[in-house]
Amino acid sequence: MTRAPVKALVTGGNGYLGTQVIAALLGQGTEVRATARSLRSEPEIRDALRRAGADDERLEVVAADLTSDEGWAAATEGVEEVHHVASPIPPTQPEDPDELIIPARDGTRRVLDAARRAGARRVILTSSFAAVGYSPKPVRDYTEADWTDPDTPGLAPYPRSKAIAERAAWEFMDQHPGEIELVVLNPTFILGPSLVASLRSSLVAIKAIAEGTMPALPRQRFGVVDVRDVADAHVRAAATPGAANRRYLLLADGPTTTWRGVAEAVRDHLGPAGAAVTVEEAPGEEPAPLTIHNERAKDELGWRPRPALTTIGDTVDNLRDLGLLAIPPAS
Repeated sequence: MTRAPVKALVTGGNGYLGTQVIAALLGQGTEVRATARSLRSEPEIRDALRRAGADDERLEVVAADLTSDEGWAAATEGVEEVHHVASPIPPTQPEDPDELIIPARDGTRRVLDAARRAGARRVILTSSFAAVGYSPKPVRDYTEADWTDPDTPGLAPYPRSKAIAERAAWEFMDQHPGEIELVVLNPTFILGPSLVASLRSSLVAIKAIAEGTMPALPRQRFGVVDVRDVADAHVRAAATPGAANRRYLLLADGPTTTWRGVAEAVRDHLGPAGAAVTVEEAPGEEPAPLTIHNERAKDELGWRPRPALTTIGDTVDNLRDLGLLAIPPAS
């Protein structure tokens, strides 16, 4: 049987970011195929897309797992572009780093190879700032030229897995010159509204802060980016010819923030309903200044991110609307 042409494949289609990437692609009229580890996730994916107002009739869902070759040839058949979003994100860091490193690294190579064999034009890979800026520098000022050294002492399994997986992607490109294009997106801490009705990834921290169940705020400085803007960057990275074989840091305009800054934004947004918000910081020194540059994405992709305060406020509203906050919905 001949398959109908499908322009884009999205891996991790049932995830927090994956659903937003699918919605963005469908919104511009693209035929989309999405992978999930099990087809049991298909109803959840379609519900998420309807929540976004997307037409899910142009979506096909297939099963494929990062830890197995099975299903990837069929998933990539006939596609022009692959948005590789799937990656293991644990609620807590595992004792054995290989629980994250192996599926992240081998899964990335597996997707790239399947896309290459299928004749896809380009793969857009969601990496992370964790692959860029988690090794110490005298001045914490980061661009796309920076790399996290996976052997940095004390590096947690998750950032180590992201650094190793992205390096594996570029090594794959070196081994197959001219056969396929790669664009890598390196988002900072992703927040923003979820299309999935269950609590996912970074939203756990916002819920704990808003409900006052986080005992104390870690002393850490970081960048924030909106999940909708990361999805938009995926679409732009696929369509921009000059983006081939480039990396792009993604974060909201303005200075980086701290957990205290995020908590204060949550409290201010909630107003009287924010009396329980955690604003007390854990003991320790003030985190060092941190600069992360997003000029390349803006200049080369035409990308225009939302302000971090808008993203934080929309995240809180979304959690309330989904019934995931122990705070009454806004009237």
